[in-house]
Amino acid sequence: MSDAPAPTPDTIVLVHGLWMTPRSWEGWVDYYGAQGYTVLTPGYPGFEIEVEALRENPDVIANLTVPETVDHLASVVEALDAPPIIMGHSFGGTLTQLLLARGLGCAGVVIDSAPTEGVHVTPLSQVKSLFPALKNPANRHKAVGFTPEEFHYAFTNTLPRDESDRVWERYAIPAPGSWIWAYGLFANLKPGHQETWVDYDNDDRAPLLFLAGSEDHIMPPSVNRSNAKHYEGSASLTEYEELEGRDHWTCAAPGWEAVADRALEWALAHARSTPGATSSS
Repeated sequence: MSDAPAPTPDTIVLVHGLWMTPRSWEGWVDYYGAQGYTVLTPGYPGFEIEVEALRENPDVIANLTVPETVDHLASVVEALDAPPIIMGHSFGGTLTQLLLARGLGCAGVVIDSAPTEGVHVTPLSQVKSLFPALKNPANRHKAVGFTPEEFHYAFTNTLPRDESDRVWERYAIPAPGSWIWAYGLFANLKPGHQETWVDYDNDDRAPLLFLAGSEDHIMPPSVNRSNAKHYEGSASLTEYEELEGRDHWTCAAPGWEAVADRALEWALAHARSTPGATSSS
């Protein structure tokens, strides 16, 4: 493997999570853009319209599949002139891991990531957070949203309720119920590999950092630690860091700039030049 330093990446791809749209990255787009980076925030297929329109007609995303979404995101990354830094939040973290598993990107950072297949840790706060979507089997075939109260528990539990309600009003949308049923608490009960399976022992993927909020209810630190440990058999770098006092809304909660700084600092330090190359730490 080559030890040649990687050229400095100039493009960052930000992948949003469930119950969100690319709007959730608006602060990061401006923040990284002011530093000279090209910042892309591709939506999932059907998520390109505004939050208000998706709330009005969530059926347009109810039948979306994970493979369709990964293929769409991969097409965005593959069209670039050079491998970008890829960052994903929540289920966007799962999608980021799937993109890196395809050999895409020069470095990956996942923040409060939903797990890939094989992560069996299920804290009670996660069960409570996902229960609104899981309490009715009919929700598999719908787009399911959080009430402001449910959102406060799952996403913004460190914020005052009135501030949480403002976040809900600007950003929250329903999410495909089939994803929550298939890749939430029951993903590991089905036989065979699922659509969120990755080869954890792959030595040729880009370096990967897990950032986990200590107060996150829906994707607690134990889930992210377990996900990161699954990569221990890979020669490619994987690291885990915990962000004290931060909840699932860490990418936009007060002090989010420090999270953005740490994500970019790590990615730049470890970005690889070509598939299979060692990182340039």
